[in-house]
Amino acid sequence: MNRPAAARPGFPGRIVCLTEETTETLYRFGAGDLVVGISAYTVRPPEARDKPKVSAFISAQYDRILALQPDLVLAFSDLQADISRDLVKRGVAVFTFNQRSVAEILSTVRVLGGIVGYHEEAARLARELEAGLDLVREQAARLPRRPRVYFEEWDDPLISGIRWVSELVEIAGGEDLFPEYRDQSLATGRMPAAEEVVRRDPELILASWCGKKLKPELIAGRPGFAGTTAVKAGRIREVPSEIILQPGPACLTDGLEALRRHIAEAVRD
Repeated sequence: MNRPAAARPGFPGRIVCLTEETTETLYRFGAGDLVVGISAYTVRPPEARDKPKVSAFISAQYDRILALQPDLVLAFSDLQADISRDLVKRGVAVFTFNQRSVAEILSTVRVLGGIVGYHEEAARLARELEAGLDLVREQAARLPRRPRVYFEEWDDPLISGIRWVSELVEIAGGEDLFPEYRDQSLATGRMPAAEEVVRRDPELILASWCGKKLKPELIAGRPGFAGTTAVKAGRIREVPSEIILQPGPACLTDGLEALRRHIAEAVRD
């Protein structure tokens, strides 16, 4: 198969992305034509949806990937470790990212640019994203107080927000209800007891149940939750998972803006 015109000499030219954030990042710095296969969960950017879909999150269609003759497959985290191993055994080059913090997300942008020969374009995008973070920090510094925010990544069992979400909550002007979970990369290390959520009394509850629509009444109806400040004030809000739980540009832009908006609203009430 031919290499895309966007390919730089000496760098991979046919890339399969097994998660959305690498697809979005490549498009954001002008290398979208390099992408020849995507995850079925890819939403951003919309034009990428026309590419062949070759994987879910913890499964992949190896025959479809091999048929695309990729120079490189990009994967993410321990959850795709088995896929990465199986592709390597099939002779495919794989780079598996594992970014968990805001700083690591920005580093991933730069590393990805280096991998495909778009060093300057990726560095420019990283600077643009950093500037956006700084702007929101400045806005948050003008808030009269920092409300207590409980971010819920899943509802059964309860899972609080991963590190980059915790950091973004604080950048946006909130106080993460469970900052001690920040170093827990696995969901099993971020499972607060419902009673502890109630005891810490969130002023704002943000939910992002991947693949499942938020039902505020389910949260409000949990034992003890009716007495929390957030529930009494009616401050249970949804943040779409596609803009906050993907560790790429989306969470640093649209996801952060959603957090900023909800936190500012909680302070005004």
